[in-house]
Amino acid sequence: MPSLEGKVLFITGASRGIGKAIALRAARDGAKIVIAAKTAEPHPKLPGTIFTAAQEIEAAGGKALPLMVDIRSEEQIAQAVAKTVETFGGIDICVNNASAISLTGTLETPMKRFDLMHSINMRGTFATSQACLPHLLLAKNPHILNLSPPLNMSPKWFQNHVAYTMAKYGMSMCVLGMAAEFKEQGVAVNALWPRTTIATAAINMVGGEEMMRQSRKPEIIADAAHSILTSDSRTCTGNFFIDEDVLRAHGVTDFEQYAMEKGVEPLPDYFLD
Repeated sequence: MPSLEGKVLFITGASRGIGKAIALRAARDGAKIVIAAKTAEPHPKLPGTIFTAAQEIEAAGGKALPLMVDIRSEEQIAQAVAKTVETFGGIDICVNNASAISLTGTLETPMKRFDLMHSINMRGTFATSQACLPHLLLAKNPHILNLSPPLNMSPKWFQNHVAYTMAKYGMSMCVLGMAAEFKEQGVAVNALWPRTTIATAAINMVGGEEMMRQSRKPEIIADAAHSILTSDSRTCTGNFFIDEDVLRAHGVTDFEQYAMEKGVEPLPDYFLD
């Protein structure tokens, strides 16, 4: 089985949800993981901190470096990248997972919320990739993986939440551009998106317990990400992967194992026809 043993992963938003699931899957291989996230103190509504995530990563067999990072700040990103290289000697993989969501129409989206989504989703992804790239260019089999959707210009994905769609598609445009820009240097840049809703704090905020019940566990994304991140960076780049398709290509047929509730049909996610 391909392994991430010894690889250094810089993961934004890894204190909970999908980011933490990707970290834990890599930890089982013996990877070194940087948890670059904002939550250092327990949040009243959101589970986990960078320190509790670090404990889980270490318990799973990995090495963890919890760093409090607001990816809206390029200075904090630069400091975190420098600390990563000082601690682990380099960076092999950058996972841009941190994201902000507001499924609101144009008149219902305050500019403060617009700026938050664009600062974290698009700008944060660009800034984190930019800071990691000098080290990725020195790595063997380097990867950037953005948790963002395929680019789909159908108006239906814009009309109800244009600000959010633009922010997420900004992450996807980073994939489109950077994959071509760094192809010759051998840095893979790919996107990964779920076929169905995933049981995270964001989904709980959008649809509550009922939507959580009809979602899949974050582990499906983690398993798909593992397959992508262990692939050859020179041949596997510029793709907009869907979690279920990745796993089917690797022989997985039982998707019930990822269901939050057995026998419940999972809800389709946004941006997929």
